[in-house]
Amino acid sequence: MSLLADPVTLAVVALAVVLLGLAKGGLSGVGALATPLVALVLPPTIAAALLLPILIVQDVVSVWSFRKTWDGWVVAWMLPGAAVGIAAGYFYAEQVDEAKLMAALGAITLAFGVYRLWVERGGRIVAASTSPGWIGTLFGALTGFTSQIAHAGGPPFQMWVTPRRLPHLVFVGTSSILFAMINWMKVPAYLALGAFPHEVIVAALLLMPLAIGSTLLTVRLLKRMDGARFYVVIYILMVLLGAKLLWDGLAG
Repeated sequence: MSLLADPVTLAVVALAVVLLGLAKGGLSGVGALATPLVALVLPPTIAAALLLPILIVQDVVSVWSFRKTWDGWVVAWMLPGAAVGIAAGYFYAEQVDEAKLMAALGAITLAFGVYRLWVERGGRIVAASTSPGWIGTLFGALTGFTSQIAHAGGPPFQMWVTPRRLPHLVFVGTSSILFAMINWMKVPAYLALGAFPHEVIVAALLLMPLAIGSTLLTVRLLKRMDGARFYVVIYILMVLLGAKLLWDGLAG
């Protein structure tokens, strides 16, 4: 029987796919809500496995759309840390209290979003961060770890990259390239865990049109958005996302 046979399950999973489409189209971070959302109607391991093929297909759309606008320096510093974080997430997954991890991530994300909205209030010009690359590697490790555990790597990425004040299309392109690599790096661990039974693959294939369509629509919106407004939107989303993750983590 299909994983999506139940109407409630189908509706919840479809909403999660749209959230991932928004994230892959450029509204980075909101995708962190997808796995906890699907875990309301499916076992957490199946939820994570179901979303990974969808993420990879959405990565193709996102990378193609922003292939000419990305920052190789940021990717080069974050990717090695991400690899370490993915490995740690695989080896220590059973010891991790996911609820506490999401609560901590939510609290940090909420605080960071509020802080950035405050310092940039009223359109104030804030000097771009010049933190050294090795700091990015540390954030890359956290990005990889949270991505491996719950496909929630967006907030750590944002915390290091948004203060650099990249042009908004470069920010989105950098996120697209980095997370496309991260998601492929996660595949061996999922295969080793036997996370892709037939019913998961079939369900993922059925959701692909929605996954591609939601990503393309968001890409189109982001390419028309003003750069200054883009960062305000990102910070507001971080506040909302952080509050949601914190609430869910404490409730769990």
